[in-house]
Amino acid sequence: MTSTTTTPLRLAYGTNGLTDLRLNDALALLADLGYDGVSLTLDHMHLDPLAPGLAARTADIAHRLAELGLSVAVETGARYVLDPCRKHHPTLLDPDPEAREARTGLLCTAVRVAADLGARAVHCFSGVRPDGTSEDTAWHRLAGSLGPVLEAAADSRLPLALEPEPGHLVSDLASFHYLRAVLGGPEASLLGLTLDIGHCQCLEPDPPATCIRAAAPWLWHVQIEDMRRGVHEHLPFGTGEIDFPPVLDALKEAGYQGLVSVELPRHSHSGPQLAASSLRFLRSAERHTAGQPTVGQHTAGQATAPQPTAPQPTAPQPTAVRRPPNSTPRLNAPPNGAPPNSTPRLNAPPHRIKRPHRSTPPAPPPPGEAPRDDPRTAPRPPPHLSARPHRHPRPHLAHHSAHRGRAGRRTHPGSRRTTRLGDAVRLGRALLHPA
Repeated sequence: MTSTTTTPLRLAYGTNGLTDLRLNDALALLADLGYDGVSLTLDHMHLDPLAPGLAARTADIAHRLAELGLSVAVETGARYVLDPCRKHHPTLLDPDPEAREARTGLLCTAVRVAADLGARAVHCFSGVRPDGTSEDTAWHRLAGSLGPVLEAAADSRLPLALEPEPGHLVSDLASFHYLRAVLGGPEASLLGLTLDIGHCQCLEPDPPATCIRAAAPWLWHVQIEDMRRGVHEHLPFGTGEIDFPPVLDALKEAGYQGLVSVELPRHSHSGPQLAASSLRFLRSAERHTAGQPTVGQHTAGQATAPQPTAPQPTAPQPTAVRRPPNSTPRLNAPPNGAPPNSTPRLNAPPHRIKRPHRSTPPAPPPPGEAPRDDPRTAPRPPPHLSARPHRHPRPHLAHHSAHRGRAGRRTHPGSRRTTRLGDAVRLGRALLHPA
């Protein structure tokens, strides 16, 4: 997997960004646009892994993929496929053993589906460490939950491609290698990587191109989109901070032959249009060198400085991004070299809205309409002469509040209305309960 290649990269698009389309329509769209493959997320709208007749439906999809000439990778990041109320739950780290088994069972099913489809790899992730769970316990649970999945992958001769996900137990390349150590160092042909280029930009200490070279021996699947530093948000190409020609050059230098799949899971509302523009962008980036701008690319209003195509010596940095416990990161911070006001701060003080003072003169009446008294300046009769009966500000509490005190106070103490109300309460009691 590490020999240099000059052939074009094999581009794909994720079905999690086409959820408003039927699966057959999505596959036909990608083939017509010129994609080489598809990243198929097993979900309720696309090859539901829990619905009856899975084997027959999988065979139909395999036949359709062959007709269209599309390669496939199987992904398992559906949000609510197991739990309709909690996103991505249960996980491989769930405190409930039966819940962990549900996730393990889904992954084993995904391995069988991938084998029947002729997929190159099966994608998965670790999950978020639950509250109250120590790191040692979480790693122990993850290793135990992955055991049956790795056995199924070995039987099917398919690699399991684990994705480091921001916020998860396995969140970066360093924690992926820690997992490999916990598992006893399985071969890359059994446990490899799904590398998300945007995640590298988001939290890895090295540039994405350097991450690709470091991950090359374990690389089985690649997801790609634009992203900003420190902000986990999948963005269309040209709206983030990534310089893509060095990224694509690094994939070619590494000899990567799998799918490079566009992942925009929150943009299904414009999926067909983004699928077309994403393919044009990536093919254009392939034709450019690292020092030339890519059509449509910008970085928060500024051109991105080209990144070197070869790794440069850098000062030692930690393997994982750790924030102080009491610090609040400034999200959407401008990149190095950008003017300080080029990107708005998330916690910027709100604008103060000046409300008009009560002494503001009333607006003139419309033409042809007689002037009306301004309720703000019109004289008001004393409370005891007002013809309008008193209405409790919260009618459903009027009965309760009338009996809160001996005087039945429910307005400002000492006012005439309070005195009259107390007199009325005492009068009513006397009529109902004569001495």
